[in-house]
Amino acid sequence: MSFLALAGLEKTYRDGTRAVRGIDLSVDGGELIVLLGPSGCGKTTTLRMVAGLELATGGSIRLNGKDVTTMRPSQRDVGMVFQFYALYPHLTVRENIAFPLRAAGWSRSEIGGRVDDVAARMGLGKLLSSFPRQLSGGDQQKVSLARAIVRRPAIHLMDEPLGTLDADQRLAMRELIRAEQLASKVTTIYVTHDQEEAMSLADRIVVMEGGRIRQVGTPSDVYDRPNDLFVASFVGSPGMNLIPGRVTEDSGRPAFVSKEGHLHIDVPRPARPGPATLGIRCEHVHEASDGPVFGRVLTEEYLGSASHVHVQTDAGRVIMRGSSGAARRRDTELRLRLDPAQISMFDAVTEKRL
Repeated sequence: MSFLALAGLEKTYRDGTRAVRGIDLSVDGGELIVLLGPSGCGKTTTLRMVAGLELATGGSIRLNGKDVTTMRPSQRDVGMVFQFYALYPHLTVRENIAFPLRAAGWSRSEIGGRVDDVAARMGLGKLLSSFPRQLSGGDQQKVSLARAIVRRPAIHLMDEPLGTLDADQRLAMRELIRAEQLASKVTTIYVTHDQEEAMSLADRIVVMEGGRIRQVGTPSDVYDRPNDLFVASFVGSPGMNLIPGRVTEDSGRPAFVSKEGHLHIDVPRPARPGPATLGIRCEHVHEASDGPVFGRVLTEEYLGSASHVHVQTDAGRVIMRGSSGAARRRDTELRLRLDPAQISMFDAVTEKRL
C-alpha cells in the first residue's frame, strides 16, 4: 500500500478557479518526489492540501494508512519548509530548532541531544546561540530545514525552499537536503519550478500543468521519454527541438517527413501514419558534412563547457549543442544529422507520444 495516496484530488476556489483538477498520485515510503511545473500549474496548492493548509474540494488524501483529507495540519504529522524562512526572530537558532520538540512535549535532555545532532549534521553547531538576524540567507534556510526535520515527521513537505538563495548556496543546500533525506528515509514531497533542482533531487518527478499531472517518472524517463508535447518542450534547458510533419510508410517502414519535405528520416516503431511532430534533444543533433539537414546559424549561446547553436533549417528552427571552442558566426552554413535512435514521435492531434 502507498505511504501517500492522492485520489481524484481537486481544489476549486470560490471564484470558480480550478487550481487542481482531479489528480491521482501514489508515493512509496522513503521516496523523494518532486512536483515540477510552471507557475500556476497547481503544484503548491497540491502540497498545501497534503499539509492541510488548504482543504480539498474533491477527492481524498491518505497518509500512512489514514484518511487525512479533513484533518487539521497538527493532526497529520507533517514537517513543512517554505521558501521564506519564517523563523522566530526573538529565539536563538537552538530555540528555533527545538520549538517543534517543545511543542510535542519532549524532555529537556531529549531536546538537547536531538538539536545538537541535527545542528552538527547541518553545519549549524557554532551558530546555536545566534539570532536569525545575525545569519546569512543560506544559514537561515538551514535553520528552517533543521526545524522541520528535527522531530522526524511522517512526511516532509518543501515548497520552493531554495528559491531565494544564490546559485552556490542552492547547490550546497540541495546536496544537504538529499543527503539528509537518504539518511532519514523520511518520505519527502518537494515543489520547484527549477528543472536542474528536480533532476538532481528526485527519485521520481511529477510534471504538472494546468492543475493536471502530465507525467510521473524517473528523471531519465521524463527527460528521455516525455509523454506529450508539453513535457517535451517544458523539461530540459532548452526543451526538445520539435519539427512538425507527418509519418508515412514506405515499403512497410515508417518514416518522418517534415512539412516542406526537406527532412526525411526513418523512425523507430511504433509510429502510425498521419500528422506528427518529431522531437529530439539538442545533444542528439550533430554537425556533419554529409548531414541531410541544411541550415544557417542564427546565434550561438556560450555556456562555458558547451554552447547552444540556434540554426534555421529547411525543416524549421533547431538548437544544437556544440563544443565551446568552435565559435560560429551568424549566417554560417552547415549541415546537421539527427540521431535516429534518440528521436521521439508525437501525434500532432492528441500531442501524445507515439
